[in-house]
Formats: sequence, C-alpha cells, structure tokens
Amino acid sequence: MIGEKLAQDPAFMLEGGAKNIARRDGMGTTILSFAEATGRIPDAYFQAVGSGTGAIAAYENACRLAATGDFGENNMRVYVSQNKPFTLLHDSWKAGSRDLAPLDPEQGRRQAEIILAKVLANRKPPYGLAGGLYDTLKDSNGDVFLADNDDIMYWMMKFRNLEGYDLFPASCTAVTALAKAVAEGKVAKDEYIMLNCTGGGSLEAMSKGYVLKEPDLILSPDLTADEIIKQVKELFKRRRTAAKKVAEDKAE
Repeated sequence: MIGEKLAQDPAFMLEGGAKNIARRDGMGTTILSFAEATGRIPDAYFQAVGSGTGAIAAYENACRLAATGDFGENNMRVYVSQNKPFTLLHDSWKAGSRDLAPLDPEQGRRQAEIILAKVLANRKPPYGLAGGLYDTLKDSNGDVFLADNDDIMYWMMKFRNLEGYDLFPASCTAVTALAKAVAEGKVAKDEYIMLNCTGGGSLEAMSKGYVLKEPDLILSPDLTADEIIKQVKELFKRRRTAAKKVAEDKAE
C-alpha cells in the first residue's frame, strides 16, 4: 500500500488504522448519538465497510453503553455490506473462516476499478485479529450483505426521492443491505434500526456552485517506496514555496 511505503521514511507515520483507539472511539460516536436520541442501543446496525473499522467501533461503543445499565442490553446485530465484485469480507465471513479469503492483488485492483463505492475496496482489513470484524459479526450475530452497482444506483435515486438527500455510493451500499434485510425478515418493523449513511450531498453541493477539488498528486501503488517518498516531499516543497510567496505578496 502507498501509505506503508511512504511510512518507510521517518518523516511520515501510519495513523494506526483499526488499531488506533482514538480513531475507533471517534467513529463509534454515531452509536452514542443514536442512544442520546432514542435512549437505547439499536437492535440492528447497518454500515457499508471497506476495512470494517466503523462497524467494530460501533459495536465497541454499544458494549460500553450496555455496561452503564442506562441504555438496555447490547443485543445489537451488526450488518455490514460490500459492493460487488469486491467481496473480500463477504467471502471470508460466508466461508465461516477467521482467515481472509485469498485475493490476488491484481484481481483486487481490477475489482476496485469496477465498483462504484471505491472507498469500500480494502485488501487488508482488520478481519481475523482479536476484536476484529470477524469477532464483531460473530458476537453480535451479524451478517454481511452485497450490493451490485445497479442496486446502488437504484437506491441513490430512491433515497433522494424519498428523503430529499443524495447519498454517496458507499452509503447506498448500506441502504441496499437494509432493504435486503427487511425483505429477508432479518429485521422487524418494530425494531430500532440504525442506518449509518457515511456520506452524501454531492449533487446539492454542485447545485450551489461548489467545485470538486482535483487531487494534487496521484500515485500508483506499483511505485517503489523511494519514488513515492520523493514525489510526496516534492509536493510539500511546492506547497511551502507557494505559501511563502503568498505571505510575501501580502506583506508588500
């Protein structure tokens, strides 16, 4: 991965991913907001995942809430979803294995190019480690759903028509999972359900004249660590030079 190669230089540091407690606690505050609004822990939690860290964090906070005794027992089932054909977590879970299913790197890249919800393509998720996604799904009696690109497009339009808000593809992967869970009877009408819509508003932003920022630097994971480090440092150098010039112009 690009980040791992970049971190070979002491000037850069990996933020820890799922092992970063602060990151998980931040992501898990969605459950706290739900409990604050409803006074209880959800019966079912839906989220689209790439690494699964958000779902792990949600379940951790549900356990903490249950320990206080103020929000009921933690019977929350965790339902996560992925965008076909990138189905690494789904395939691993359905195989009943703590180990990740085999995925050739080149095959994974091809699958990532096909899916609409590209943020869900993670080839090294925290699945089998202690307290990872496997344990979260097993302990919560959860499951993994799949959504293809057609499902996502359908729910992007449907959600906007029904709720008046446009979602990103990853969010609609979770909406698809909820729809399938309802159809399969995995959730009941009288249950408290939390649907974590992790992003949206692009059409609204464009309608207000916002311009999407193009990336300053695009790197291939096939580059060597030295080349990645060199290009990133050159970018930072250009930014510092530009910022210095702006400051000098203002001073004049």
